[in-house]
Amino acid sequence: MKTALQTCVGPIDRRTWLKVGGISLGALASGGLPGLAGLLAAEAAGEGSRDDFSVILFWANGGPSHLDLFDLKPGAPAEYRGPFQPTPTNVPGVEINSLLPRLSKLADKYTIVRSLCHERNEHSGGTHRFLSGYASKAANLNDGEFPELGSVVAKHLIGRESGGVPPFVANTKFYGGGPAYLGPVYAPFMLNPNPLSSTGANTYDPIPIYQRPDGQDNLSLTTDGVLTLDRRTDLLRSLDQLPRKLDESGTVSAVDSFQQQALSMLVGGKTRQAFDISHEGERTRERYGDTHWGRSLLTCRRLIEAGVRFVQCQAEFRLPATIGRTSTWDDHSVNADIFKAYEVKLPVLDQAIAGLIEDLHERGLDQRVLFLFCGEFGRTPKIQYQDASGRPGRDHWSRAMSVFLAGGGLKMGQVIGATSAKAEEPVERVMNSNCLLATVYKRFGISPSGTLADRLGRPIPILPAGEAIGELF
Repeated sequence: MKTALQTCVGPIDRRTWLKVGGISLGALASGGLPGLAGLLAAEAAGEGSRDDFSVILFWANGGPSHLDLFDLKPGAPAEYRGPFQPTPTNVPGVEINSLLPRLSKLADKYTIVRSLCHERNEHSGGTHRFLSGYASKAANLNDGEFPELGSVVAKHLIGRESGGVPPFVANTKFYGGGPAYLGPVYAPFMLNPNPLSSTGANTYDPIPIYQRPDGQDNLSLTTDGVLTLDRRTDLLRSLDQLPRKLDESGTVSAVDSFQQQALSMLVGGKTRQAFDISHEGERTRERYGDTHWGRSLLTCRRLIEAGVRFVQCQAEFRLPATIGRTSTWDDHSVNADIFKAYEVKLPVLDQAIAGLIEDLHERGLDQRVLFLFCGEFGRTPKIQYQDASGRPGRDHWSRAMSVFLAGGGLKMGQVIGATSAKAEEPVERVMNSNCLLATVYKRFGISPSGTLADRLGRPIPILPAGEAIGELF
């Protein structure tokens, strides 16, 4: 269904938007609002279409184990295969972990790619490599040296959007991610970001992408957070006096050009409403599950329906202390008992992802919304026991990984590629992980061989290598 959106009548100046009403002082103080403003960009003239392709990236930061999710090896030696058993799906020959019973009934609606690989085994280095397509110079970088997937998409979409809807939304910043030389205009809007997510920390609490009941987020208007008229006037003078030549990073431009749309989100509108899942019926909420992951994926679907084109959400999970200390998927034995952790996490994951897939199909969104579940790499095929307690874990492994895709108008109901008998490396349809990025770019109508200008104006290829996965088209 196509919905006609109101045509933009043109940008308003800073003085006009500052007179409209209050904004979140906390967001200004933390630097959150300029980032939001940059994301919202200029409205496109003419009508928009809700049938445009969109992506939900559910990011298993830390690296999920391919052997324990979608590429089980029951015939491998015990020190490799782990305790889990595969279960058949509704697609003959396709098996996944038996702890994913709902997903086993939906295999005709998703595809598993088992043969992607790259060369970076560090968390931020691997994330940067996977989501930008480029190997970073730094091993443990907080901020990306090349722009991540969502920022490249936003770069191509900003200026064509309308209705005050940001093209790119996330729950928090990825470790090793960011817009890099594209500048803050192309970073995601984040409702409740936690700076720890962009460091090597792995024990922070799960970060909601949904609106919290206490209202303490970047869409809040509290008594303490509303600027008085005098403060708004002072801010206006400060903005007017800022030398534009000092704005090489693009931060002031983001504030200056797009702040009126940020304000429209703060005081109300379809994007703000999308974060509030209380508008959903009880049956829908039950389908996804009353869990952090369930609420997160339900919010992702609502954001897509509101017009957001790229939603990325880190999939953190708070384990019981008796099982492990990490809240990411970094399941070394020193962090968690990986198998007990999966016994707790996978039923929750099963319900949340299955709920989303079913919901997208029932709403007729499966042809234009692509769901991705993956992390920066897989885990070591051989089980490790470094912790003094003797509990099992798996370490970083970028030589093989599994990626889960659903919808997006792509060909579902298949497994692409295969790994060796111990899942150590791909042996069929071996692919650079850039092939996944090239696939997403192709669906957005972005040429992976195109270029982007860096801060010096030099043309940088969007991807240095990689072709779209032909089996998906």
